[in-house]
Amino acid sequence: MSRAQVVDGVIAAGVAAALVVAGLSGAHRSAGLDVLGYAALAAGGLVLAARRRAPVAVLAATAVCALAYQAAGFEVPVVAYLFAVYAAVRAGHRVAAIVASVLMLAGIPLALLASGVPGAGAAFTQARDVLQLAWLIAAGAAGEALRQAERRADEAERTREETARRRADEERLHIARELHDSLTHQISVIKVQAEVAVHLARKRGEDVPEALLAIRDAGRDAARELRATLEALRDDDKNPPHGLEDVPGLVDRARSGGLDARLTIEGRCDDVPAAVGRTAYRIVQESLTNVVRHAAAASASVRIDHRPGTLVVRVDDDGETTVDSAPGVGLTGMRERVTALGGRLHAGPRREGGFSVRAELPVDDPA
Repeated sequence: MSRAQVVDGVIAAGVAAALVVAGLSGAHRSAGLDVLGYAALAAGGLVLAARRRAPVAVLAATAVCALAYQAAGFEVPVVAYLFAVYAAVRAGHRVAAIVASVLMLAGIPLALLASGVPGAGAAFTQARDVLQLAWLIAAGAAGEALRQAERRADEAERTREETARRRADEERLHIARELHDSLTHQISVIKVQAEVAVHLARKRGEDVPEALLAIRDAGRDAARELRATLEALRDDDKNPPHGLEDVPGLVDRARSGGLDARLTIEGRCDDVPAAVGRTAYRIVQESLTNVVRHAAAASASVRIDHRPGTLVVRVDDDGETTVDSAPGVGLTGMRERVTALGGRLHAGPRREGGFSVRAELPVDDPA
């Protein structure tokens, strides 16, 4: 139970108790209708517990209860109805509150006449005491004032969110420009030089070294990845980012570079969210890159396990583990991606040697 519900319940119980006490201590004309009067007094207060969830229904219920105990001869002000008017106006139901109040202004004198008040003049005079017009207007004005304050607060929050989103867009474009200026030229030079070297070697009839072919392919992939990243930063969907379906290509490229890389896929899941697929691809990409660059490994295994509600990605190698006290940038980036999706990441040395990266990514409702 929320705090608001507890507060509403306490207020409803307090109003109900106050109305019943007022009925017990005040004079009432029809002794035979005591049970109906006390029941209407209690119900009129208790129904306020639902004023946030159903303000119009509570407004109607408190009005009916007020008319009922007035008709039963209880000269008790319609306090619960004033609370209901405040709640209805605060929720934005101003027309309903006005219509109900007009009906109440006409209905209370009739209820007093039915209870035995002699004469219409006396009924209207007593109705004025029961439903003070000033208090009725004050209740509606308080509800409207609070509604306007909440609306302004919502608009201010929305404005802050739009400002933050605009700044994020500007920063994203700035990053795209910086990446383009600093990396595109260098990667293009590496790719062109490698392709020229391969072409000249083949033209002379020489064997092309595997390392040179790997450099050429890596340059092509890096250029393609950079273009995709820049377009994603610019909100361009022409080249969508990589996902699970591109993991076999990563393993094949690692194998062509001399690493004994194996891929195992367990289970089947066709509705993996795009964000989860991208994160899984990046985890495999970063892990294999670390294996090739730093681990001096001979073999590596990539395992993708589709489980109910979870995608498990694991990359193991048999290389040398030299883990510093501070995690590297790549491992930090992987952990941030996994955490953003509400998943878990474990990375560390294996007992049998080598290094292991294991990520569990939720696929039901990613963040």
